[in-house]
Amino acid sequence: MKRIEAIVRHFKLESVKEALTELGIHGMTVTEVRGFGRQKGHKETYRGAEYIVDFMPKVKVEVVVEDSMERPVVEAIVSSARTGQVGDGKIFISAVETVVRIRTGEENESAL
Repeated sequence: MKRIEAIVRHFKLESVKEALTELGIHGMTVTEVRGFGRQKGHKETYRGAEYIVDFMPKVKVEVVVEDSMERPVVEAIVSSARTGQVGDGKIFISAVETVVRIRTGEENESAL
């Protein structure tokens, strides 16, 4: 199994969710996050004082899928989240050893 974590722009969350739902992904975790990379940040003015906002607000979408779904999920996220501009985000993929559904005790693929 794989955990796929995607950091995307806020306004792309709904299209990412729709793309994953179309693939049959029924569960995901969404977290509001802040960070920076090549996008750097921007300057803002508040009460006449200029300051730099370097941590940009983003959304992290996490899903755990069977190994066979890794490539289709990544492709769906990329196609639905891409704007072509710096700051579109990143996808991180890692192996998951075990999943346990708390309610039933099911493990691994059957727990997804």
